[in-house]
Amino acid sequence: MQRTLAELGAGVVVGGAALLVVSPASFSLPGLAALTVLLIGVGPVLFKGLTQTLEFLASLSSSKKHGKIDGYNNQYDDKKSADDRNKDYANLVDSYYDLATEFYEWGWGTSFHFADRRKGESFQQSILRHEYFLAGRVNISKGAKILDCGCGIGGPARNIARFTGADIKAVTINQFQVNRGNAISVREHIRDQVELIKADFMELPFEDASFDGVYAIESTCHAPDRTKVYKEILRVLKPGAVFACYEWCLTDKYDKDNEHHRKIKHDIEVGDGLPDLVHHSVCTKALEDVGFEVLEARDAMMDGHLGDGGEPWYMPLVPSWNPTKWPRFQFNPVMFRMMPIILRFFELIKLVPEGTVKTQVMLQAGGVGCAQGGLTGAFTPAWLMVGRKPL
Repeated sequence: MQRTLAELGAGVVVGGAALLVVSPASFSLPGLAALTVLLIGVGPVLFKGLTQTLEFLASLSSSKKHGKIDGYNNQYDDKKSADDRNKDYANLVDSYYDLATEFYEWGWGTSFHFADRRKGESFQQSILRHEYFLAGRVNISKGAKILDCGCGIGGPARNIARFTGADIKAVTINQFQVNRGNAISVREHIRDQVELIKADFMELPFEDASFDGVYAIESTCHAPDRTKVYKEILRVLKPGAVFACYEWCLTDKYDKDNEHHRKIKHDIEVGDGLPDLVHHSVCTKALEDVGFEVLEARDAMMDGHLGDGGEPWYMPLVPSWNPTKWPRFQFNPVMFRMMPIILRFFELIKLVPEGTVKTQVMLQAGGVGCAQGGLTGAFTPAWLMVGRKPL
């Protein structure tokens, strides 16, 4: 982890203050020196985590979006079918990201997607490698005009723009994400390369043959009709250009007659704003049916190459008792029950708005569903498809 002077300074302050408070007069000089080094090392991490948490709570405290949670949850009650959710997909997905975006950024970062972690990689390095791999499949080059189809708050778009030198238009259906993403782009001095636009990828607001390439990272799973969204992407691509995506899909290991598998599917749908989760064959066929030349279709999470010390994509969601393993720590049995209680207290004292607890419980269930999907092999977040538009 790279450390700024501010973080190091904070480490010195935190470490020094702790020493003054806890060090007895009889503490040996070598012991004091060792504790000082330890606290100076830990201080920056604590400072960064505290800063991010305070920003998260400040954003939540002024939010008026979490009152939508009951209406969102009603979309998944027994009276609603996948067809009902597909018809109301725009409201469903918009409401989901109103509820989830701040939690995602706080707990995961600005790139809202999974990645396996290979030997020697940090979490952030694995995220970047996963994005760069997809950019390579699209053949992105400097100055190319690229579309990010379902961009979240633009983390991948900014990373890929910096890596390749491309100019990227990034669309999301959610206005909060547009505002947040463009603000981050300004802060990171890349606004001239990356622009977030509020748009529905089922009806893209661009001329035919506008882009040199298109990619989608775990986003078109929100579409009510894969054929229609892929057809729109084909329309805005230039002839000979490439579309590549990571799709959320059920795998061949999914058994619709298995109650546990059905619960996994349901939890992922509810916890991640999906109208319906489909088998990967549905996506591959839809890509081919609209006219793409399918160059590649496979589960990228089955590539292997983890090596000693590597981890599968779902490991960040597997419970851990180690408090430094976040977000894994919040999924252990104690924290799983404590987090709603803590947030309920915050609701009572008006530190966060009403509805925050229900939102956290909904997202937590989605995380458990994804983890179980990975452990059973019934689900993948990275069905890789690469298609070329014919000349």
